[in-house]
Amino acid sequence: MKDVISLTGIKKSYYLGKNELPVLKGIDLTIANNEYVALMGPSGSGKSTLMNILGCLDTATDGQYILNGKDVSRMVDDELADVRNVEIGFVFQQFNLLPRLTAWENVALPLIYAGVGKKDREERARAMLDKVGLGDRGHHKPNELSGGQSQRVAIARALINNPSLILADEPTGNLDTKTSVEIMDLFSKIHAGGNTVVLVTHEEDIANYTHRIVRLRDGIIESDTRKVQLAN
Repeated sequence: MKDVISLTGIKKSYYLGKNELPVLKGIDLTIANNEYVALMGPSGSGKSTLMNILGCLDTATDGQYILNGKDVSRMVDDELADVRNVEIGFVFQQFNLLPRLTAWENVALPLIYAGVGKKDREERARAMLDKVGLGDRGHHKPNELSGGQSQRVAIARALINNPSLILADEPTGNLDTKTSVEIMDLFSKIHAGGNTVVLVTHEEDIANYTHRIVRLRDGIIESDTRKVQLAN
């Protein structure tokens, strides 16, 4: 099975003056196509830093990152921006919707950067909203939506470019229990549809929706447990 993510010796340090603060201390990790993985770890374990590197929002100090066959660890900022738009769909705890845009306009945003025409953008965005159960909310702005509906819009936006990888950072962190279950059921459907999904969470019950849990501690992988064996 093809690897979507391949990390070799990934290190990340930050510097305060001359003092080096190592956050990631040599991460080796592969994630295959259509895996469903949770990244877990206590505060300060490095999971958010690793997520930022996976999402090409930050670059490693050392090591190699191959994403869908491309060596992104050697790319410059403009190249990384292209990779983020084409290869990766992001879902954040805070939703990150633009308040002045309607739901369908928020979903269509990545298509603007991809150079898709307005008519096609609108058709694809409306179809994607249908897919996440919000076909009747396309003209509503974020302040007219519930938290769960806003997260569904964010998920539709993440899916709109058919990316290689869906990255979700604490996607249920601002939601109540019932809504969290609905959102995680939606992620399960997205995974079942063929997407590779990686989510960061500190909640065991959320991680249990996934098929593999990678736990970090002090900048290294402490454990890597598969609950579901991948088909060859």
